[in-house]
Amino acid sequence: MSDPDVHELRRGSAERAHLRARGPELPHVTELTGPRGLRLRHYRPAEERRPLMVYVHGGAWVFCGLDTHDRICRLLADGCGVEVMAVDYRLAPEHPYPAAVEDVVEVLRTARPVAVAGDSAGAYLATMACLELRDADDPSPAAQILICPNTDLTLSQPSVREKGTGHGLDESFLAWAVRQWAPDPARRADPGLSPLLVPDLRGLPATLIVTAEHDALRDEGEAYARRLAEAGVPVTCRREPGLAHGFQQNADPVSEAATSRLLADARRLLEAVTD
Repeated sequence: MSDPDVHELRRGSAERAHLRARGPELPHVTELTGPRGLRLRHYRPAEERRPLMVYVHGGAWVFCGLDTHDRICRLLADGCGVEVMAVDYRLAPEHPYPAAVEDVVEVLRTARPVAVAGDSAGAYLATMACLELRDADDPSPAAQILICPNTDLTLSQPSVREKGTGHGLDESFLAWAVRQWAPDPARRADPGLSPLLVPDLRGLPATLIVTAEHDALRDEGEAYARRLAEAGVPVTCRREPGLAHGFQQNADPVSEAATSRLLADARRLLEAVTD
């Protein structure tokens, strides 16, 4: 099988974004320019100011953007009662590691949000940014919300093989995506690129991790939750039964029910860290 075409992936994701069910109407949705000239989209669910969450979109490091993840940002703003700042970070393969991590770090340093959230590769970037801020002894968000996260670029967890065919996120595609983000194979087991392999996870934000039963990334997300808990980080980890990677992007009744549970979990975490 030939490798995916990056430009076709991007065109396809843009087309699907226009077909996706729209999220809640909000009083303020504003396009902004952030640090490094990054495009940002700011969602406000009310006239009065609310705590801020930064959202980092998924897309295998190589595609997707503000429009593809507009719905989940609206749902988070409306369902959690927070402002959401979505980040249009630089994409691989034009900009491999560490470009997108640097972009997210700069947004977190500038915006000082109470939380950072993301899905898939975006969840990876969110927690990588939190690790960098911790190691630099810089202020970090109080919470991180990780939906079906990548955490192990070696792709060595059992679910990559068990669920990596026929569930929408194939093992071959994951391997290709990792090559775009981290072209040097020797570096993929480096703790600096794989959060699951970081020796010491102490001092990271309180964390919510939601995985999906039929997701190739399921085991590395749940393993990361266990490592965080062992390090003394407050963690909630929940697996959505019967669902696959990216369920929060879907509008069918089963996926919407799972997304409602995700929003409730996120709201509880945000309330806990802002009390």
